[in-house]
Order: sequence, then C-alpha cells, then structure tokens
Amino acid sequence: MTTTAVVPNDVLRAVRMGLRMSQDEFATALRRAGDELGEPNEASKRLVQRWESGTSKTPRGVYARALERATGRPVEALGFSLPVPIARVHADRTGGHDMDARVEDVAAATAGPQKATQLGEQTFTGVWLSRYEFHSSSRDAVYEGRHHVVVVQHGNRLTVQSLPGASSNPDSPLTLDLTVDRNVVTGTWVEQTAADGYYNGARYHGALQMLVEPTGRRMAGKWVGFGKDFDVNTGPWELRLLDRSTSKATLERYSTPPE
Repeated sequence: MTTTAVVPNDVLRAVRMGLRMSQDEFATALRRAGDELGEPNEASKRLVQRWESGTSKTPRGVYARALERATGRPVEALGFSLPVPIARVHADRTGGHDMDARVEDVAAATAGPQKATQLGEQTFTGVWLSRYEFHSSSRDAVYEGRHHVVVVQHGNRLTVQSLPGASSNPDSPLTLDLTVDRNVVTGTWVEQTAADGYYNGARYHGALQMLVEPTGRRMAGKWVGFGKDFDVNTGPWELRLLDRSTSKATLERYSTPPE
C-alpha cells in the first residue's frame, strides 16, 4: 500500500510570518480581502493551519484570490500544489514540431519517493542577517545588499523571506528557497527591486550555494545571476543568525533596515 506523505507548506508560513501576522490575524486578513473583492469567504485559523500543515494542498478559487490580495503575491508563489501547464512536443508531419500544453497537477507530475537528509539536532529556523555583494557595471563600483530575513525549516528545506521594511534598499523583498545537505546549502534566490529605485523595479534571480559553519550560526558562499545587461555575474553571500525566536515581537523588532 502506497501513501502520500504530507508536506508542510513552509512557503505560506514564511510569508505569513513575514507579514507579522498570527494565524488568526491572517485568517481575518483573508476575510477582509474577500469582502474587498466582493467574494466573501469563511477563512479561519483552522483553515490556515490546514494549509500550512500540508493537509490541504490547493485553495479554492475564492481563497486563492483572497490570498493574492492579502499577501500581494501570486498564489503560485505561496507554496501550494496547483495545476500548471505541462509542455508536450510532437512531430507536426511537415518536418517540424509543435508544442501543446495540458494541465496536470504538480503533485501528480512529480510524485515519487523522496528521501530527506538527516540533519541531526541542527535547526536553522529563526531571524538571520542576509548580506551579499554585487558589482554595478553602470556605476563601476561594488555595492552591498542587506536584509533581515526569517528562515523556516522543514526537514532539509529552508524557506527564507525578507521581513517588511528590513532591507538596506527600500522596497526590495528577497526570497530564498534552499536545501540542506549536511554542511552544504544549495538553492535559488529572487529579489524584486523598488519601482522607484535605481533598477526601476527589475526582478533578479539566480542560484546560490553556501557552506554552514560547525556552530550552525553562519553560512557563507557564492551567488550567481544575470546582470542589467544580461551578463552572468557572481559574488559573495552570507547568512548570520541573529535570533532563534520567530515570535511576533521578534519579527517586529527586526522589521527595520539592517545597520
């Protein structure tokens, strides 16, 4: 008999925590968003718990739209298993190929046994200082990006979300999706620059790999990503633990630009 493991939605949890909301407050925000959209809903703390625990993997349309309004993010970026187009390529009988797309469930398309890395007693959940350096070709200088971020861990996965107002560059939210393999952390990063900033709201993304120090309080390595002129760049990146707590009071305290 095959059973499907329940995987917690750490992305949604990290986003909620980044908004400095309890599960009750998040449910209230969803009901308010539904009213504003003209689609009243019955969001509750219990529903939020089911989403975050992974018991409920896909929100109904009315909740998906409320989630987008309340978080300011597309529902596809909130960690749910959603139908997505899967490309299919076939010969077109005229010497070429055509591409069709049909909708499949992500969970079904990626189903299969997965083995989590054993991390022992190590835990990374908490508030961290993220710091990276990049070279600006247009200004011919090296700059630093710093964020206070909240890290949520489940098994060998780390979901990292910058806190509101906690960037050295205003309105520059940062998201990391990482996997831990013993003392190596590997994953991807996404940063949305400020609309009125130097980069005019450009969205940058890339890959990241870091080594974790034995204390578990610092990880450092390199990022890679494309630049303004679509050249591939790289530079140093580190995370330093500031506080193991993720309480509302702690998140509020760190919702300020790093010094």
